[in-house]
Amino acid sequence: MTTATILIVDDDAAHRSMLRTMLRGWGYATEEADDGDSAVEKVRQRAWDAVLMDVRMARMDGLEALHRILDWNPATPVLIMTAHSSVDTAVEALRTGAYDYLTKPLDFDVLRHTLERALDHTRLASENRELRERLSAQGAAGGGHGIIGRSAPMHELVEMIATVAPSEATVLITGESGTGKELVARALHAASHRAARQMVTVNCAALAETLLESELFGHERGAFTGADRRREGRFVQADGGTLFLDEIGEMPLTLQAKLLRALQQGEVQRVGSDTPLTVDVRVIAATNRDLREEAAAGRFREDLYYRLNVIALHVPALRERAGDVPLLAAFFLDRYTEKNRKHLKGFTPQAMDLLLRHDWPGNVRELENAIERAVILATGDYVTERELPLHLGSAGNGGAGAGGAAGGGAGAGNTPADGDGLAPYVGLSLEDLERRAIIATLRETGDNKSEAARRLGITRATLHNKLKKYDLE
Repeated sequence: MTTATILIVDDDAAHRSMLRTMLRGWGYATEEADDGDSAVEKVRQRAWDAVLMDVRMARMDGLEALHRILDWNPATPVLIMTAHSSVDTAVEALRTGAYDYLTKPLDFDVLRHTLERALDHTRLASENRELRERLSAQGAAGGGHGIIGRSAPMHELVEMIATVAPSEATVLITGESGTGKELVARALHAASHRAARQMVTVNCAALAETLLESELFGHERGAFTGADRRREGRFVQADGGTLFLDEIGEMPLTLQAKLLRALQQGEVQRVGSDTPLTVDVRVIAATNRDLREEAAAGRFREDLYYRLNVIALHVPALRERAGDVPLLAAFFLDRYTEKNRKHLKGFTPQAMDLLLRHDWPGNVRELENAIERAVILATGDYVTERELPLHLGSAGNGGAGAGGAAGGGAGAGNTPADGDGLAPYVGLSLEDLERRAIIATLRETGDNKSEAARRLGITRATLHNKLKKYDLE
């Protein structure tokens, strides 16, 4: 791993020396500037992983230098150091675009963890560049199928797709709306022995019962009003390939019986015909409902549920794989910059903070829409928080000040602007909210305490103490 390089900016030589010793002891490489004008020049000469800069300097103060640095490269995380009494200055720095501020005399634990969070943005930017290159290569080779993610749930899903795809088994894909169930179906088809034939898609929620029956099985001329010619159904069109039945939970009960027959016997009948047609089709179905509960309530045939659920694949919600948000954001940024003929380099740290803090109830579809909107509105080289939907900025109080601006740990709620987003948190104490955040983050990280502490913006020792406090050990 490449050593992160920090630019230390301070006109106090003794303070620079102290920071240099401290940062190098933590494993960072450092360079120094003795005033704001020198810092601006150094930023123009090369990219820095982070800038640690004092406010009060003789030739050019930190706020002016901050403006010029961010004008040159808004993606540079800049940490401002200011006197404890200069709160107004710190707030102005945050409004200008500073990543965070630190009060003097410095708390070295706060400095270290704030710096680690700032460097995460630089690391994610590097990973996003690698992702773009990999996706470009996959696109040239015809692979990828749009499934993006390095999180544990997505890694498990991709492995299951590779295992299940070559079989002939019927697959039931479950997951919330907007998670990408159709992408999973396409990946299954593309990796199967049926890839040379087409995958035919039917949205079971989009058509009335009579039209859906004709859509699936076809009809004879004169079978009903308006049937002026014979029509082949989707089963016949998908012969030798794959039929994807999206929103299968919305299919009427009377039609479910005919679907069950088609699955069991490999035969379909056109509406208005008595002649069965043999078809060779692999069926993949998807739903955002719990079909077991639907069957228990009499709204879905139990025998059809078991026939569809030979192999079950669950697509995780985006909030369950928050670590994939930067990768997905980079992918959509590339897609929509090309589509809109723009040339955007990435996201500012503040914009990425908003993306990471939001819980994405609309999942990947909501994220894609947010990025498309931001690309259209962006006027500079980077997407800023101003171009993102307003409700993202109200998703939890990230907190200004050292150790708070980029926290956004798990469990951040929404404001009333998001409708009922606050409902689960009304009446809870701060301790209850903190406990929930810790539990959610540990679950998301697979009980990796070091990673959980990093995401929560606290030390591992602090996390250990909180685990004891809440009896979570």
